[in-house]
Amino acid sequence: MTEPTILHATFTARPGEGDRVAALLADFAEHVREEEGNVVFDATRLVDDPDRFFVYEVYRDEAAFQAHLSSPAGGPFNAALQDLIVEPSSQLTFLRRI
Repeated sequence: MTEPTILHATFTARPGEGDRVAALLADFAEHVREEEGNVVFDATRLVDDPDRFFVYEVYRDEAAFQAHLSSPAGGPFNAALQDLIVEPSSQLTFLRRI
């Protein structure tokens, strides 16, 4: 059985940009959830720090994750996000089920 690709992404909105990041992320989430190999794309905002975002993602397998990375919506999303967040890009942490 093929292992799913599981990760979480975190990033911090620049001061005053939290709502713009949330709107951008909500729109992107709709596209990702339509991808054939996407299992979960759960985009959230921290309650205690609403400028911090946490996205939990599960893809069917590595091929599905690679297809996600090359999806048409990804480039514009990442370009727009980069201008709105503190970090140079979203910080990815890959996970493995136990």
